[in-house]
Amino acid sequence: MTYYILIRGALGVGKSTIAQRLAKALHAEYISIDALLEKLGLDKATHYEETIPAKNFIKADEFIMPDVKEKINTGKIVIFDGCFQHKEQIEHLIQNLSVPHYIFTLKAPLEICIERDGKRKNTYGKDAAIAVYTVVSRFDYGTVIDTTNKSIGKTVKEILSHLPK
Repeated sequence: MTYYILIRGALGVGKSTIAQRLAKALHAEYISIDALLEKLGLDKATHYEETIPAKNFIKADEFIMPDVKEKINTGKIVIFDGCFQHKEQIEHLIQNLSVPHYIFTLKAPLEICIERDGKRKNTYGKDAAIAVYTVVSRFDYGTVIDTTNKSIGKTVKEILSHLPK
């Protein structure tokens, strides 16, 4: 069965590690929306915006869409990983990909997200963690999973329990 998965959450919540582990378990295609934004130069907010505008995320979606549709048409599962700060971006993907989808919002307290970010090789810093946490926490979408006291393996197993066999 072909479908796509969207893993969203704050910086430092564990979404990239979990999405990559999930992609390996499902032999799926992994796409980092945040890395794509950076690659395309769409990862900056303007001086009058508190976050990257929704139109930048949608441009990134449109850039990757032909490749995603090709993968889906060949029966590949696709996993998107990103902060997904705007509902418009999620809805844009849903409108343009006409296969089943599973969306997961990963959560953890801000302090844990800051701590996890600080342990990365390329840390974004406390201010970035707070800013992204604030924006991403404005809404939940899909199934909410708290990663606070869970191992990566346990979180992946929980996500897998929501997917078709």
